[in-house]
Amino acid sequence: MKHSRVPAPRRKLVIATANPGKLREIRSLLADLPFDVYGQSALAITPAEETGSSFLSNALLKARHAAAATGAAAIADDSGLEVNALGGQPGIRSARYAGAAADDAANNAKLIAALAGVPLAQRRARYRCAMVFVDGPHDSDPLSAEGVWEGYILGAPRGSGGFGYDAYFWLPDLERSAAELAPEDKNRRSHRGMALRSLREQLAART
Repeated sequence: MKHSRVPAPRRKLVIATANPGKLREIRSLLADLPFDVYGQSALAITPAEETGSSFLSNALLKARHAAAATGAAAIADDSGLEVNALGGQPGIRSARYAGAAADDAANNAKLIAALAGVPLAQRRARYRCAMVFVDGPHDSDPLSAEGVWEGYILGAPRGSGGFGYDAYFWLPDLERSAAELAPEDKNRRSHRGMALRSLREQLAART
């Protein structure tokens, strides 16, 4: 007699971000896992202060903060853009490149101004993402993963999808910007998609 496999019980999982675009991408990539996914804003969690010196340290800080506030498992990522011609900037300051309250438009304007006169061939850049899963506030063995997505920085925006620097992030092999990709295509290729798929594999191995 065959026994059907008992499905894993659903668990609460907090995504430690207030960025709706980032939350939408992560929720989509987690859709088939046994988690009830919440953004931290929906749970009235104040964002953690990002005082880390690397993407990984900031991701861990944010995940532990969300887990401590809720008692639930949490995922956090820290990601950003590194531009070779700018010595790796904006890096961990990507979301606040033009100031603490800066929006995408202000950050992009500062980036393009900083690259004025630099030809496209010398505008090599990458999106980098570090992602962390903590299985509750007392998890002493968090999971982590990283993804890197290579491209170039355009001088003018292309496309209306995505968020952040996507409209300026050119993918020469596709002849499109990240903002011109369909969401499912972006999730398959992006730094965040890479990191989350790696994290999922680790989660599956742990259970």
